[in-house]
Amino acid sequence: MPIRTAHRVNFYDTDAMEVVHHANYIRWFEIGRVDYLRRIGITLGALMEAGYVFPITKVGAQFHAPGHFDDDLVIETTATALTKAKMAFSYRILNAAGTVLVTGFSENVFTVRETGRITRLPKEFYEPLEAAMIAEKEGRDIGF
Repeated sequence: MPIRTAHRVNFYDTDAMEVVHHANYIRWFEIGRVDYLRRIGITLGALMEAGYVFPITKVGAQFHAPGHFDDDLVIETTATALTKAKMAFSYRILNAAGTVLVTGFSENVFTVRETGRITRLPKEFYEPLEAAMIAEKEGRDIGF
């Protein structure tokens, strides 16, 4: 079951025709990813304090329909792969009518904040991620 995050399109997210600029969908993927982690008990702040960062190594999007100023959107975020060194997500962004505007994916790696070297997560972070992945596969709510 994906994590669903509500978001309203701001005027500054649009072009002169009040259509969402394509680059904003990548930013909204991040909103969904951060919310996913938060809902399973991991904050980016806690990761950084422990010396880890979570950079994107690959991202992609397919555009299906335009979003517009003041649309109420839902960002659906699903974890699709996990190892102790990397994680992948898929996304769907829908408007209030249920129209899929964008689908996409991202891959992230866990790195040491000071060096940028890829590392393996300690169990304090890995175990909640693993539990969420198992819950998702079983169709259960992943929030703790």
